Amino acid sequence: MKLQQLRYVWEVAKNDLNVSVTAQALFTSQPGVSKQIRLLEDELGIEIFVRSGKHLTEITDVGQHIIRMAGEILAKSRTIKEIAQEYSNKDHGSLTIATTHTQARYALPGVIQKFRAKYPNVALHMNQGTPEQISQLAASGAADFAIATEGMELFKDLVMMPCYRWNRSVVVPKDHPLAKKGQLTLKDLAEFPIVTYVFGFTGRSKLDDAFGQAGLTPNVVFTATDTDVIKTYVRLGIGVGIIASMAYDETQDTDLVRLDASHLFESSVTHIGFRRGTFLRRYMLDIINEFAPHLDDRIVHEAQACFTTAERESLFEAVELPNR
Repeated sequence: MKLQQLRYVWEVAKNDLNVSVTAQALFTSQPGVSKQIRLLEDELGIEIFVRSGKHLTEITDVGQHIIRMAGEILAKSRTIKEIAQEYSNKDHGSLTIATTHTQARYALPGVIQKFRAKYPNVALHMNQGTPEQISQLAASGAADFAIATEGMELFKDLVMMPCYRWNRSVVVPKDHPLAKKGQLTLKDLAEFPIVTYVFGFTGRSKLDDAFGQAGLTPNVVFTATDTDVIKTYVRLGIGVGIIASMAYDETQDTDLVRLDASHLFESSVTHIGFRRGTFLRRYMLDIINEFAPHLDDRIVHEAQACFTTAERESLFEAVELPNR
């Protein structure tokens, strides 16, 4: 049994049993992948995959167990390499973060700038996506960290830690009727078309909950995952924008009026997380602490040691989160 063979069966399962796509992803040949899987099955005396002609059609029951264990072995092999690198070449490596556009554009630049100054030899990669995509990237090992606000149920297999609270602002052109309004009400907003985030993105659920509890139906006419796109369409007069307050740029958005809406909506909490069993290198701990200073080494390791989400939530109950 070879580690390469385990990697092949794991990748084939991850790629919906498509051997051709797997071969391309691993920079090898399709016959080579098929041959190694057959050799592994012959050695074990079982079939991992059901076949129809030359095509793989499903995973056998025993194959499900083997593939799950193969994933665990591959993860441990990566951890062994990371531990070795930490001691042999601690200031070199790579770091991949999966997050939303709002976090990447507004919450992370300062953190990344300081990180690059401290660790110039660590390659940084950032993948932006939906909460579903973010959770999958982190769970599969394609990303080291997931940073997200919505869909926490998607991250149950990760160690998720609260970073900060944030709320929303309304943005309108200077000549809009709400521009000179005092304290906003939900009724005020319900009288105008609204431009905001796609449902399931950047705290959108809190917005829908607030209107629903007030017995109001917001007239959402345009949604986007990108805050800059939302502001663009507000400028075009499509509607009133409801965005994360951190996404209002005091220098670039001077043509828009920002109105506080934090009294209208429950605050949201952004979390950072990683796979269970991950060996956190020094630079990984440092970027967590830079992003959320209350997440020092001690509390991160305590969160790692928790067996359940309930235990982790209890750990953070007394932590006062900063507001952004």
